[in-house]
Amino acid sequence: MMRPILLLVLLLMFNCKNNAQDNTPKEATDHAEITPVEVPLKNGMARAYFASGCFWCVEAIYESVRGVDEAISGYSGGHTKNPTYESSNTGKTGHAESVEVIYDPQVVSFATLVDVYFASQDPTQFNGQYPDFGSQYRSIIFYQNEQQKAVILQKKAALAKKLNAEIAAEVLPFQKFWRAEDYHQNYERLHPNNSYIRNVSIPRLKRFKNKMPEVLK
Repeated sequence: MMRPILLLVLLLMFNCKNNAQDNTPKEATDHAEITPVEVPLKNGMARAYFASGCFWCVEAIYESVRGVDEAISGYSGGHTKNPTYESSNTGKTGHAESVEVIYDPQVVSFATLVDVYFASQDPTQFNGQYPDFGSQYRSIIFYQNEQQKAVILQKKAALAKKLNAEIAAEVLPFQKFWRAEDYHQNYERLHPNNSYIRNVSIPRLKRFKNKMPEVLK
């Protein structure tokens, strides 16, 4: 009697394992076959995309950089259309809070924007930036072409060697940026007395400014 029961248990375990594998999102396992979308210049301005924890913090950091015209808060890196703040916070959309950086490539290079990225975060923190954790706060640098990808990978490898640590940032082909709700835009500037802004965003901005004063406006 024991042998048929054992066989049935093994079959059920094997089926569950196969189902779990089949349900793994392709985005999480293989990006090699995804062609990045390259955003054309508009009025001489280029666009770059980064995810590094709360977008309120990241937006303010990039807007402090000389050559950056504007940074816009939004969502990217996921598999659902029209994400919202509420849906992205479930962690089920695959999207991370991101920023679209609109910049003048004659004044600031993409490579410098990547330097700003690593200088403005804890590059070894996975799945978020303190005090915000979860897949919606994970670190991602998006590339639009092979040249950008090479820049990112070189700088990531150099930083890993310098710190003797694994660097958390994912390197993904850019697909689409979804602008966040209006009330998220310029949040740090418009809400300086908000407790999160006072205790998290502003200190993070100040730490970055102390690290890279040469790139500031």
